[in-house]
Amino acid sequence: MFYIHQSTCISPQESFDQVNLATLHLPTDNKLLVIEPGYENIPPGMLRRMGKAVRIGVGAGMRLIKNTDSVLNGIIIGTAIGGMEDCIKFLNQIVDYEEGQLTPGNFVQATPNAIAAQIGLLSKNKSYNITHVHRGLSFENAMLDVDMLLSEHPDHQYLLGGVDEISLYNYNIDRLAGWYKKVDINGKDIYQLNTAGSIAGEGATMFIVNKQKENSTAVVRAIGTLHTTTVEEVQRQLQKFLDKHLLPGEKIDLFLSGENGDNRDLPFYNACESLLDAGTSVARFKHMCGEFATASAVACWISTQIFKTQSIPSHMMKKAAEVQQYRRVLIYNNHKHIQHSFLLLTLPQQ
Repeated sequence: MFYIHQSTCISPQESFDQVNLATLHLPTDNKLLVIEPGYENIPPGMLRRMGKAVRIGVGAGMRLIKNTDSVLNGIIIGTAIGGMEDCIKFLNQIVDYEEGQLTPGNFVQATPNAIAAQIGLLSKNKSYNITHVHRGLSFENAMLDVDMLLSEHPDHQYLLGGVDEISLYNYNIDRLAGWYKKVDINGKDIYQLNTAGSIAGEGATMFIVNKQKENSTAVVRAIGTLHTTTVEEVQRQLQKFLDKHLLPGEKIDLFLSGENGDNRDLPFYNACESLLDAGTSVARFKHMCGEFATASAVACWISTQIFKTQSIPSHMMKKAAEVQQYRRVLIYNNHKHIQHSFLLLTLPQQ
Protein backbone atom coordinates (compact mmCIF):
# COMPACT_ATOMS: atom_id res chain seq x y z
CA MET A 1 0.00 0.00 0.00
CA PHE A 2 1.20 3.50 -0.81
CA TYR A 3 -0.17 7.02 -1.24
CA ILE A 4 -0.45 9.15 -4.39
CA HIS A 5 0.30 12.82 -3.69
CA GLN A 6 0.63 14.46 -7.09
CA SER A 7 -0.23 13.26 -10.56
CA THR A 8 -0.23 14.50 -14.12
CA CYS A 9 -1.31 13.06 -17.45
CA ILE A 10 -0.63 13.86 -21.09
CA SER A 11 -3.40 12.15 -23.02
CA PRO A 12 -5.72 12.62 -26.02
CA GLN A 13 -8.03 14.59 -23.71
CA GLU A 14 -7.62 17.89 -21.84
CA SER A 15 -5.75 16.38 -18.93
CA PHE A 16 -2.51 18.31 -18.51
CA ASP A 17 -2.76 22.07 -17.97
CA GLN A 18 -6.47 22.73 -17.45
CA VAL A 19 -8.21 19.44 -16.74
CA ASN A 20 -11.54 19.09 -18.57
CA LEU A 21 -12.71 15.52 -18.90
CA ALA A 22 -16.31 16.45 -19.67
CA THR A 23 -15.34 17.48 -23.21
CA LEU A 24 -14.57 14.39 -25.28
CA HIS A 25 -11.98 14.62 -28.07
CA LEU A 26 -12.59 12.08 -30.82
CA PRO A 27 -10.13 9.81 -32.65
CA THR A 28 -8.68 10.55 -36.07
CA ASP A 29 -8.24 7.57 -38.40
CA ASN A 30 -8.99 5.31 -35.43
CA LYS A 31 -6.07 6.78 -33.49
CA LEU A 32 -6.32 8.79 -30.29
CA LEU A 33 -3.19 10.95 -30.35
CA VAL A 34 -2.09 12.87 -27.26
CA ILE A 35 -2.60 16.62 -27.01
CA GLU A 36 1.00 17.73 -26.55
CA PRO A 37 1.59 20.71 -24.25
CA GLY A 38 4.35 23.29 -24.31
CA TYR A 39 7.43 21.72 -22.75
CA GLU A 40 8.75 24.60 -20.67
CA ASN A 41 10.80 22.27 -18.45
CA ILE A 42 12.78 20.74 -21.34
CA PRO A 43 15.63 22.71 -23.00
CA PRO A 44 14.79 23.30 -26.71
CA GLY A 45 18.05 21.73 -27.84
CA MET A 46 17.12 18.47 -26.11
CA LEU A 47 13.45 18.66 -27.03
CA ARG A 48 13.98 18.64 -30.80
CA ARG A 49 16.05 15.46 -30.53
CA MET A 50 13.50 13.58 -28.45
CA GLY A 51 11.18 10.94 -29.86
CA LYS A 52 7.50 11.24 -28.97
CA ALA A 53 7.45 8.70 -26.13
CA VAL A 54 10.48 10.33 -24.49
CA ARG A 55 9.05 13.80 -25.08
CA ILE A 56 5.67 13.18 -23.45
CA GLY A 57 7.15 11.06 -20.65
CA VAL A 58 9.78 13.64 -19.73
CA GLY A 59 7.25 16.45 -20.10
CA ALA A 60 4.83 14.81 -17.66
CA GLY A 61 7.55 13.77 -15.23
CA MET A 62 9.38 17.11 -15.10
CA ARG A 63 6.12 18.95 -14.39
CA LEU A 64 5.74 16.96 -11.16
CA ILE A 65 9.40 17.20 -10.19
CA LYS A 66 9.36 20.99 -10.56
CA ASN A 67 6.26 21.18 -8.34
CA THR A 68 7.66 19.16 -5.43
CA ASP A 69 10.20 20.30 -2.87
CA SER A 70 10.84 16.78 -1.57
CA VAL A 71 13.76 14.63 -2.62
CA LEU A 72 12.96 11.80 -5.04
CA ASN A 73 14.61 8.52 -4.14
CA GLY A 74 14.00 6.97 -7.52
CA ILE A 75 12.34 7.13 -10.93
CA ILE A 76 10.32 4.05 -11.91
CA ILE A 77 8.65 3.87 -15.34
CA GLY A 78 6.50 1.22 -17.00
CA THR A 79 6.37 1.06 -20.80
CA ALA A 80 5.80 -1.58 -23.45
CA ILE A 81 7.23 0.08 -26.56
CA GLY A 82 8.77 3.33 -25.32
CA GLY A 83 11.24 4.62 -27.93
CA MET A 84 10.20 2.10 -30.59
CA GLU A 85 9.73 4.76 -33.28
CA ASP A 86 13.29 5.98 -32.82
CA CYS A 87 14.55 2.41 -32.75
CA ILE A 88 13.04 1.77 -36.19
CA LYS A 89 14.48 5.05 -37.51
CA PHE A 90 17.93 4.00 -36.33
CA LEU A 91 17.65 0.53 -37.87
CA ASN A 92 16.52 2.10 -41.17
CA GLN A 93 19.55 4.39 -41.09
CA ILE A 94 21.85 1.39 -40.82
CA VAL A 95 20.42 0.18 -44.13
CA ASP A 96 20.12 3.60 -45.82
CA TYR A 97 23.63 4.76 -44.89
CA GLU A 98 25.17 1.32 -45.35
CA GLU A 99 26.39 1.32 -41.73
CA GLY A 100 28.16 4.65 -42.28
CA GLN A 101 27.65 7.94 -40.43
CA LEU A 102 24.54 7.32 -38.31
CA THR A 103 22.53 9.88 -36.34
CA PRO A 104 23.35 9.35 -32.64
CA GLY A 105 20.13 10.97 -31.43
CA ASN A 106 17.94 8.15 -32.70
CA PHE A 107 20.24 5.59 -31.11
CA VAL A 108 20.17 7.34 -27.70
CA GLN A 109 16.36 7.65 -27.74
CA ALA A 110 15.76 4.14 -29.11
CA THR A 111 15.58 2.14 -25.88
CA PRO A 112 12.61 1.99 -23.48
CA ASN A 113 14.74 3.19 -20.55
CA ALA A 114 15.45 6.50 -22.33
CA ILE A 115 12.38 8.05 -20.65
CA ALA A 116 13.49 7.37 -17.07
CA ALA A 117 17.10 8.17 -17.99
CA GLN A 118 16.27 11.56 -19.50
CA ILE A 119 14.15 12.51 -16.48
CA GLY A 120 17.05 11.55 -14.24
CA LEU A 121 19.52 13.60 -16.28
CA LEU A 122 17.32 16.70 -16.47
CA SER A 123 16.46 16.61 -12.76
CA LYS A 124 20.05 15.64 -11.78
CA ASN A 125 18.62 12.66 -9.92
CA LYS A 126 21.26 9.95 -9.41
CA SER A 127 19.07 7.62 -7.36
CA TYR A 128 17.31 4.39 -8.33
CA ASN A 129 16.34 4.57 -12.01
CA ILE A 130 14.58 1.67 -13.71
CA THR A 131 12.14 0.85 -16.50
CA HIS A 132 9.77 -2.12 -16.47
CA VAL A 133 8.95 -3.53 -19.90
CA HIS A 134 6.30 -6.25 -19.50
CA ARG A 135 3.83 -5.51 -22.31
CA GLY A 136 0.35 -5.04 -20.83
CA LEU A 137 1.59 -5.35 -17.24
CA SER A 138 4.46 -2.86 -17.51
CA PHE A 139 2.83 -0.20 -15.33
CA GLU A 140 1.57 -2.77 -12.83
CA ASN A 141 5.10 -4.16 -12.41
CA ALA A 142 6.39 -0.63 -11.88
CA MET A 143 3.75 -0.23 -9.16
CA LEU A 144 4.79 -3.49 -7.51
CA ASP A 145 8.41 -2.30 -7.56
CA VAL A 146 7.40 0.94 -5.84
CA ASP A 147 5.33 -0.97 -3.28
CA MET A 148 8.26 -3.23 -2.36
CA LEU A 149 10.70 -0.33 -2.17
CA LEU A 150 8.41 1.65 0.11
CA SER A 151 7.94 -1.40 2.34
CA GLU A 152 11.73 -1.45 2.81
CA HIS A 153 12.16 2.34 2.94
CA PRO A 154 8.95 3.92 4.29
CA ASP A 155 10.55 7.38 4.43
CA HIS A 156 11.36 7.41 0.69
CA GLN A 157 9.47 8.99 -2.19
CA TYR A 158 9.38 7.98 -5.86
CA LEU A 159 8.29 9.14 -9.28
CA LEU A 160 6.08 6.43 -10.79
CA GLY A 161 4.90 6.51 -14.40
CA GLY A 162 3.44 4.74 -17.40
CA VAL A 163 4.24 5.84 -20.97
CA ASP A 164 3.54 4.53 -24.46
CA GLU A 165 3.24 6.03 -27.94
CA ILE A 166 1.52 5.01 -31.16
CA SER A 167 4.53 3.72 -33.05
CA LEU A 168 3.90 3.41 -36.79
CA TYR A 169 5.78 0.11 -36.80
CA ASN A 170 3.79 -1.44 -33.96
CA TYR A 171 0.52 0.10 -35.15
CA ASN A 172 0.83 -1.57 -38.55
CA ILE A 173 1.67 -4.94 -36.99
CA ASP A 174 -1.24 -4.74 -34.55
CA ARG A 175 -3.63 -3.55 -37.27
CA LEU A 176 -2.73 -6.50 -39.48
CA ALA A 177 -3.13 -8.81 -36.48
CA GLY A 178 -6.71 -7.58 -35.99
CA TRP A 179 -6.27 -5.57 -32.79
CA TYR A 180 -7.86 -2.40 -34.25
CA LYS A 181 -11.25 -1.72 -35.84
CA LYS A 182 -11.43 -1.92 -39.62
CA VAL A 183 -14.03 0.87 -39.93
CA ASP A 184 -13.71 4.48 -38.76
CA ILE A 185 -15.54 5.11 -35.50
CA ASN A 186 -16.25 8.08 -33.25
CA GLY A 187 -15.69 8.19 -29.53
CA LYS A 188 -18.20 6.17 -27.53
CA ASP A 189 -19.32 4.32 -30.67
CA ILE A 190 -16.45 2.00 -29.85
CA TYR A 191 -18.72 0.21 -27.35
CA GLN A 192 -21.68 -0.09 -29.72
CA LEU A 193 -20.02 -2.16 -32.45
CA ASN A 194 -20.09 -5.88 -31.75
CA THR A 195 -16.85 -6.50 -33.66
CA ALA A 196 -13.25 -7.39 -32.98
CA GLY A 197 -10.60 -4.74 -32.43
CA SER A 198 -10.30 -1.41 -30.65
CA ILE A 199 -8.75 2.01 -31.39
CA ALA A 200 -5.07 2.83 -30.94
CA GLY A 201 -4.06 5.12 -28.11
CA GLU A 202 -1.11 6.61 -26.29
CA GLY A 203 -0.31 8.63 -23.19
CA ALA A 204 2.09 9.54 -20.40
CA THR A 205 0.99 9.48 -16.76
CA MET A 206 3.16 10.29 -13.72
CA PHE A 207 2.66 10.11 -9.96
CA ILE A 208 4.58 11.23 -6.88
CA VAL A 209 4.12 8.41 -4.35
CA ASN A 210 5.24 7.68 -0.80
CA LYS A 211 4.05 6.21 2.51
CA GLN A 212 2.83 9.50 3.99
CA LYS A 213 -0.94 9.86 4.35
CA GLU A 214 -0.96 13.63 4.93
CA ASN A 215 -2.05 15.69 1.89
CA SER A 216 -2.40 12.58 -0.29
CA THR A 217 -5.13 12.30 -2.93
CA ALA A 218 -5.48 8.51 -3.19
CA VAL A 219 -4.26 5.22 -1.74
CA VAL A 220 -3.13 2.32 -3.88
CA ARG A 221 -4.34 -0.39 -1.53
CA ALA A 222 -3.76 -3.49 -3.66
CA ILE A 223 -2.33 -4.65 -7.00
CA GLY A 224 -3.09 -8.00 -8.64
CA THR A 225 -1.90 -9.47 -11.94
CA LEU A 226 -2.32 -12.74 -13.80
CA HIS A 227 -1.84 -14.39 -17.20
CA THR A 228 -4.70 -16.50 -18.48
CA THR A 229 -7.06 -16.89 -21.42
CA THR A 230 -9.84 -18.38 -19.27
CA VAL A 231 -12.77 -16.19 -18.24
CA GLU A 232 -13.55 -18.36 -15.22
CA GLU A 233 -9.99 -18.00 -13.92
CA VAL A 234 -10.12 -14.20 -14.15
CA GLN A 235 -13.44 -14.18 -12.30
CA ARG A 236 -12.09 -16.55 -9.63
CA GLN A 237 -8.95 -14.46 -9.12
CA LEU A 238 -10.91 -11.22 -8.86
CA GLN A 239 -13.15 -12.73 -6.17
CA LYS A 240 -10.05 -13.80 -4.22
CA PHE A 241 -8.60 -10.30 -4.69
CA LEU A 242 -11.74 -8.66 -3.29
CA ASP A 243 -12.05 -11.13 -0.41
CA LYS A 244 -8.46 -10.45 0.59
CA HIS A 245 -8.33 -6.67 0.30
CA LEU A 246 -11.82 -5.44 1.19
CA LEU A 247 -12.55 -5.09 4.88
CA PRO A 248 -15.81 -6.50 6.31
CA GLY A 249 -18.71 -4.28 5.29
CA GLU A 250 -16.79 -2.52 2.51
CA LYS A 251 -17.94 -2.51 -1.10
CA ILE A 252 -16.68 -1.17 -4.40
CA ASP A 253 -18.24 2.20 -5.23
CA LEU A 254 -16.94 2.39 -8.79
CA PHE A 255 -15.79 -0.30 -11.20
CA LEU A 256 -13.52 1.41 -13.76
CA SER A 257 -13.54 -1.00 -16.65
CA GLY A 258 -10.84 -1.31 -19.32
CA GLU A 259 -13.51 -2.36 -21.81
CA ASN A 260 -12.21 -1.34 -25.23
CA GLY A 261 -14.90 -2.25 -27.77
CA ASP A 262 -13.29 -5.56 -28.73
CA ASN A 263 -16.05 -8.17 -28.49
CA ARG A 264 -13.44 -10.87 -27.81
CA ASP A 265 -12.63 -9.17 -24.47
CA LEU A 266 -16.22 -8.52 -23.45
CA PRO A 267 -16.75 -11.90 -21.67
CA PHE A 268 -13.88 -11.04 -19.27
CA TYR A 269 -15.34 -7.64 -18.38
CA ASN A 270 -18.89 -8.98 -18.03
CA ALA A 271 -17.67 -11.76 -15.75
CA CYS A 272 -15.93 -9.25 -13.48
CA GLU A 273 -18.96 -6.92 -13.43
CA SER A 274 -21.17 -9.85 -12.36
CA LEU A 275 -19.25 -10.11 -9.07
CA LEU A 276 -20.22 -6.58 -8.01
CA ASP A 277 -23.47 -5.66 -6.29
CA ALA A 278 -26.19 -3.37 -7.65
CA GLY A 279 -24.83 -0.42 -5.67
CA THR A 280 -21.62 -0.26 -7.70
CA SER A 281 -21.36 2.21 -10.55
CA VAL A 282 -19.58 1.09 -13.72
CA ALA A 283 -17.56 3.46 -15.92
CA ARG A 284 -15.32 3.03 -18.98
CA PHE A 285 -12.30 5.07 -20.04
CA LYS A 286 -10.68 3.70 -23.21
CA HIS A 287 -12.83 5.83 -25.53
CA MET A 288 -10.82 8.68 -23.97
CA CYS A 289 -7.27 7.34 -24.34
CA GLY A 290 -7.52 4.38 -26.71
CA GLU A 291 -6.01 0.94 -26.25
CA PHE A 292 -2.34 0.67 -25.35
CA ALA A 293 -0.25 -1.40 -22.99
CA THR A 294 -0.02 1.09 -20.11
CA ALA A 295 -3.59 2.44 -20.34
CA SER A 296 -4.15 1.35 -16.72
CA ALA A 297 -1.91 4.28 -15.69
CA VAL A 298 -4.48 6.62 -17.24
CA ALA A 299 -7.21 4.80 -15.31
CA CYS A 300 -5.29 5.46 -12.08
CA TRP A 301 -5.01 9.14 -12.92
CA ILE A 302 -8.74 9.33 -13.73
CA SER A 303 -9.43 7.71 -10.34
CA THR A 304 -7.51 10.48 -8.56
CA GLN A 305 -9.61 13.05 -10.43
CA ILE A 306 -12.82 11.28 -9.41
CA PHE A 307 -11.70 11.30 -5.76
CA LYS A 308 -10.95 15.04 -6.00
CA THR A 309 -14.16 16.11 -7.74
CA GLN A 310 -16.51 13.30 -6.66
CA SER A 311 -17.99 13.42 -10.15
CA ILE A 312 -17.73 11.35 -13.34
CA PRO A 313 -18.30 12.67 -16.89
CA SER A 314 -21.53 11.28 -18.33
CA HIS A 315 -19.77 9.87 -21.40
CA MET A 316 -17.81 7.51 -19.13
CA MET A 317 -20.81 6.00 -17.37
CA LYS A 318 -22.02 2.54 -18.31
CA LYS A 319 -24.17 2.02 -15.22
CA ALA A 320 -24.91 4.72 -12.66
CA ALA A 321 -25.78 3.65 -9.12
CA GLU A 322 -26.74 5.68 -6.06
CA VAL A 323 -23.34 6.40 -4.54
CA GLN A 324 -23.03 8.94 -1.72
CA GLN A 325 -19.26 9.21 -2.11
CA TYR A 326 -16.69 7.54 -4.35
CA ARG A 327 -14.38 6.02 -1.76
CA ARG A 328 -13.22 2.78 -3.38
CA VAL A 329 -12.44 2.30 -7.07
CA LEU A 330 -11.65 -1.07 -8.64
CA ILE A 331 -9.79 -0.95 -11.97
CA TYR A 332 -9.77 -4.05 -14.15
CA ASN A 333 -7.70 -4.04 -17.33
CA ASN A 334 -7.23 -6.74 -19.97
CA HIS A 335 -4.44 -6.58 -22.55
CA LYS A 336 -4.74 -8.76 -25.65
CA HIS A 337 -6.92 -11.39 -23.94
CA ILE A 338 -4.09 -12.76 -21.79
CA GLN A 339 -2.66 -10.15 -19.38
CA HIS A 340 -5.02 -9.04 -16.63
CA SER A 341 -4.66 -6.62 -13.74
CA PHE A 342 -6.74 -5.54 -10.74
CA LEU A 343 -6.01 -2.25 -8.97
CA LEU A 344 -7.82 -1.12 -5.81
CA LEU A 345 -7.62 2.60 -5.11
CA THR A 346 -9.30 4.28 -2.14
CA LEU A 347 -9.66 7.68 -0.55
CA PRO A 348 -6.86 8.36 1.99
CA GLN A 349 -9.17 8.26 5.02
CA GLN A 350 -10.24 4.70 4.22
